[in-house]
Amino acid sequence: MKIGIVGCAGRMGQMLVQEVTATEGCELAGGTEGPGNPALGRDVAAHAGLDACGMEISEDAEALFAASDVVVDFTLPAATANHLALAQKNGTSLVLGTTGHDENGLAAIETAAKDITIVKAMNFSIGVNVQFAITQQLAGILDDDYDIEIIEMHHKHKVDSPSGTAIGLGEAAAAGRGVSLDDVSARGRDGITGARKKGDIGFASLRGGEVVGEHTVIFAGENERVEFTHRASSRGIFSKGAIRAARWTDGKDAGLYDMLDVLGFK
Repeated sequence: MKIGIVGCAGRMGQMLVQEVTATEGCELAGGTEGPGNPALGRDVAAHAGLDACGMEISEDAEALFAASDVVVDFTLPAATANHLALAQKNGTSLVLGTTGHDENGLAAIETAAKDITIVKAMNFSIGVNVQFAITQQLAGILDDDYDIEIIEMHHKHKVDSPSGTAIGLGEAAAAGRGVSLDDVSARGRDGITGARKKGDIGFASLRGGEVVGEHTVIFAGENERVEFTHRASSRGIFSKGAIRAARWTDGKDAGLYDMLDVLGFK
């Protein structure tokens, strides 16, 4: 399977290049970066700390999609529309780890998935996706006498809050209770906020140091508390999961999938 990486020069992109190269049955199809990136023209593999592969990092995303069976995209929401169009034009599957899409962006992804295979996830860690599945199951078992709070911590450079993974856990909890997260989400508590509303799903975000990612889901009852925590110690777990998803797309029908599909929870 030929796998291309857009945004291959960044920290995550380099890990994806390394993972493709290390995975049996996978072949690196190339890598791209945006205009003006200082890595343009460098060898894709050598830039990731590997032996040179003879392919240069380029701006030509169309050529990359044409050469790939599947492209992995962990870039920016603004680039997604172009990548969707290129994937549709070339019949290329897409693994989409980009987060932060607005409603129009999400609608465009759903429309494109009618023609191509897309795996989209807020987090490609296998462990976190197990946490998603169990959170939904527990939320369905424990009624709203158990207050749900989600705590996440990331490195000091992270600019969004709460994290996409925390939101995903909130959505899983809400789905387990048969409600919409938009109707029960409690964010940004500060000052005199009044008593906690029954059924709310609360979020708290911590930032500091170089924490890769920690997520805890708390079910707090009157006399007991259930906590489920996932801690990431390396970003390599995300690249490993993404390449597993890329391999999973082989032979799959067009559609919009997530990591729970890849892991067999659905």
